[in-house]
Amino acid sequence: TSPAGLTAYVAVSQLLGLTVLVATGAWLGRYRGGVAWQGSLQFNIHPLCMVLGMVFLQGDALLVYRVFRHEAKRSTKALHALLHGLALLIALLLSAGIVAVFESHRREGKPDMYSLHSWCGMVAFVLYLLQWLLGCGFFLFPGASFSLRSRYKPQHVFFGIALFAFSIAVCLLGITEMLLFNIRDSYSHFVPEGILANILGVLLVAFGLVTGYVLTRDDWKRPPLAEELALSMDFKTLTEGESPGGGS
Repeated sequence: TSPAGLTAYVAVSQLLGLTVLVATGAWLGRYRGGVAWQGSLQFNIHPLCMVLGMVFLQGDALLVYRVFRHEAKRSTKALHALLHGLALLIALLLSAGIVAVFESHRREGKPDMYSLHSWCGMVAFVLYLLQWLLGCGFFLFPGASFSLRSRYKPQHVFFGIALFAFSIAVCLLGITEMLLFNIRDSYSHFVPEGILANILGVLLVAFGLVTGYVLTRDDWKRPPLAEELALSMDFKTLTEGESPGGGS
């Protein structure tokens, strides 16, 4: 059974995440003309993919080890990597929106990659790709020794949570940038689009806070199963040349 409160917090996180997606769709559909793969609406793919991939799916990938507490570790690990990979694939679709942004800048004579949002977004994507590749190399595929995995695991966990928070910050910068570009003169008058976008930002923060709370509760960590402890000792013996009961 799950610890008291864990199921409720996970349910709240999913409700917030789905609400974020609905709010994003409502904003783009009602005030930005919707989403399209061609033409000027191609730009709107960018925020939609960012919220879906780099926030919602990334958050769910981090929650896998809390939700599937009694499943086999290898299955949980594979699902964790799969969700991160899906988030990365969706994030790659950002390129369609980014191309549209570059084309718009060329038509209007504006420079590319000058804003804080664009800088942080590029850094977030590159670090996320690197985090996924290193995670697969160390934990999903055989080859890395037990000591290397043990030393890298704290960094992997820290940067996973840090990149999730960073992605939400990038989204907040992007929302602000879109509002200033499109409704600069009316934003301060509490127009409906500005209010909806602000609510979306608050929902993103709430999703991040609830997810972060679940991830940082020590008593909600996934306990290792008995067979996993035995396999861990066997793996250490094979890769480090130690006996299961011997010291290092």
